Amino acid sequence: MKQDYLRQIQQTIDYIEAHISEELSLSRLAQVARLSDFHFHRVFQSMAGETVMEYVRKRRLAISAYQVAYSDAKLIDIALDTGFQNHETFTRAFKRIFEMTPGDYRKREIRPPAYSKLNVLQRKYNPYLGGIRMDYKIITKPAFKVIGYEIRTRANGDNHREIPTFWQEYIQKGLSKNIPNRVHKDSPVELGICHKFDMDSDSFSYLIGMEAESFEGVEGEDLVCSEFDAAEYAVFTTPKVPREQFSSSIQSTWMTIFGEWFPHSGYEHAGKPEFELYDERSNHELSEIQMDIYIPIKKKAE
Repeated sequence: MKQDYLRQIQQTIDYIEAHISEELSLSRLAQVARLSDFHFHRVFQSMAGETVMEYVRKRRLAISAYQVAYSDAKLIDIALDTGFQNHETFTRAFKRIFEMTPGDYRKREIRPPAYSKLNVLQRKYNPYLGGIRMDYKIITKPAFKVIGYEIRTRANGDNHREIPTFWQEYIQKGLSKNIPNRVHKDSPVELGICHKFDMDSDSFSYLIGMEAESFEGVEGEDLVCSEFDAAEYAVFTTPKVPREQFSSSIQSTWMTIFGEWFPHSGYEHAGKPEFELYDERSNHELSEIQMDIYIPIKKKAE
């Protein structure tokens, strides 16, 4: 079944290459892969290392740069042939990547290599779940309320910088003390929730907070109150590791869930909020620490 996922993603990559001049939406590409939109979005990102629309954008620019360098075709024709709607959009995207306009690129006689399309079938995957023992359970979590602090970030790599910085600020400023009405009063149980996904812009909101009994008496303009519906989750526990390895352990577990567990699980991502749970097992005073990852799931359509 994992090989099916690889073939489905590769089929989509081949489709992108053959239809690079056409309008390519996430929904259209998800149909090619025979996966739901959100699940395809996450699986592609896990296997390719970037979102599918970011990959499309980079392929268009790589192909167009090669044509600018090695042909005498008009720049507007190159733009249209590689899926850009007009000269202005093409020039702006080109300059953002290459730090010069297509015209300057041609004048400088830059000769880029012919970058080939991605081939996920040539990537080697560890058949033993990435070396990580995938401890998991399936639960139905009732609706719950959360009070905390929130940022907007993008899944283009910004999230890997901005979320850790956000956590550092949250911890250093002791913001947890400002959260009222906690469900867990004795020992803090903190959540890092990804929600409000916008797949067109690859953006989402990240909320750090705690479950709350109510939103009564919430003070402070920076505090956010959010309510989440009941959902079925696959819950994964990261392996116990020394605290200096904690971040890499969490990232490895996320990658393994999408690259190794989902393909043979019979489930797919339900497109609802997902979150990380940090409790007493995550106390940095311990010699080894771990946490839980909650992924919303639904049965994969036959």
